[in-house]
Amino acid sequence: MQTKPEKDTELRDKVNRETARLPWSELIKHFAAGTVVWVADELDLVDVAVRISHDDKQNIATWMAEGKIAKVNDQQAQTWLETNANLWACVVSPFILVQEEKRKVH
Repeated sequence: MQTKPEKDTELRDKVNRETARLPWSELIKHFAAGTVVWVADELDLVDVAVRISHDDKQNIATWMAEGKIAKVNDQQAQTWLETNANLWACVVSPFILVQEEKRKVH
């Protein structure tokens, strides 16, 4: 029986431990291979990774339709390269999910 994504604490902990900040320059080769997926900063990167691991098609389709997850486009890649951006990244094979640092709300 498959665990519900929101209850899968073991996978959530594993993904959280494997999430790291990386310079975009280290991810360019993966971008060229088409395997880097951008996650909007209003979503929780670890939650998205867990839901992709569980093949949660409903939430993934909703987020894609809302423009909250998408393959990284050329403009994003160029901007991150020009600004030497550091991104949060985690691997959900075959994808690498990336997210910009959350904006500080004052």
